[in-house]
Amino acid sequence: MSSFMKTAALAALVTLPTIFSAQAQEKFSFVAMGDVPYGKPEKVYDPFKSLIAAVNSKKPAFTLHIGDIKSGSTPCSDRMLVDQFNFMNTLEGAVLYTPGDNEWTDCHRKNAGKFDPLDRLSFLRKTFFQGKSLGRNPIALERQSDLMPAYATYVENARFARSGIQVIAAHVVGSNNNLEARDPSAAAEFFARDEANRAWLGDSFDKAIRENAKAVVLGVHADMFRYDFNLGGKEKFLRHSGFKKFAELLVTKAKAFGKPVLLIYGDTHQFMVTRPFIKSAPNINALQVFGAKEMHAVEVTVDPGSDNVFAIKPLLNPALMAN
Repeated sequence: MSSFMKTAALAALVTLPTIFSAQAQEKFSFVAMGDVPYGKPEKVYDPFKSLIAAVNSKKPAFTLHIGDIKSGSTPCSDRMLVDQFNFMNTLEGAVLYTPGDNEWTDCHRKNAGKFDPLDRLSFLRKTFFQGKSLGRNPIALERQSDLMPAYATYVENARFARSGIQVIAAHVVGSNNNLEARDPSAAAEFFARDEANRAWLGDSFDKAIRENAKAVVLGVHADMFRYDFNLGGKEKFLRHSGFKKFAELLVTKAKAFGKPVLLIYGDTHQFMVTRPFIKSAPNINALQVFGAKEMHAVEVTVDPGSDNVFAIKPLLNPALMAN
């Protein structure tokens, strides 16, 4: 078996005693995926359809796609992006999607077609984030754009609750979260979106605390941990990290929440489960999903009545395992 099977066991999570109704205690499963499909359509679309079929066979309550719906070396054309929109709508259940860097931030690259990243971001917002969630059986979402008029642009930041679990998507991407020196407009976009993300994160955790949620699931694209930080130890955030303030707030809010938090991310294509804030916020577990050549997904079983809440296992793509 390849290296993706090497993962740490999910550590036991500390929970606080809570009284839940039978509905709130309902056990369910969802699927997490990201950084797929990567490559030319003629090579990757068929195996991606195989992965979608494998996901659908599990009949998940919902699927969380944490972004990078195409590789960085394929064009950021309308057609490419709409292809992925259509794929998401073949997934059973609802699909909650948050963008990655490949579909907008990095589109200025020559091999991606030299598109204007802000134009691609605008196209994503108009195409993927209108009304309910994606998927064959979409659900209603709370969107930051509806709840916070000061952040009406950020239609992609969304959340919903199921069985006492608060599920949140925040638009935090790789490529240093678009904090780039190459283009002043990129830095301006970063600062505005980072402010919106932190407002959304704070409000969502406040709601989880107010409603006595059992646990929180947070989906972002970026692998923040490829950068050098540990929030107070010998490792620090890079001075110009695009993740510093968001991660600091995440730690603060997770500590205040005091119950299991599952952070799901992608970006660097290595399936693993870690506890990145073991000293400052030990209730945060982080799941990095498969991606790129390892076009697999992850199945997360949620048991609100369990102290551990989350059980994680790979959902392998039959098309790849046959090779």
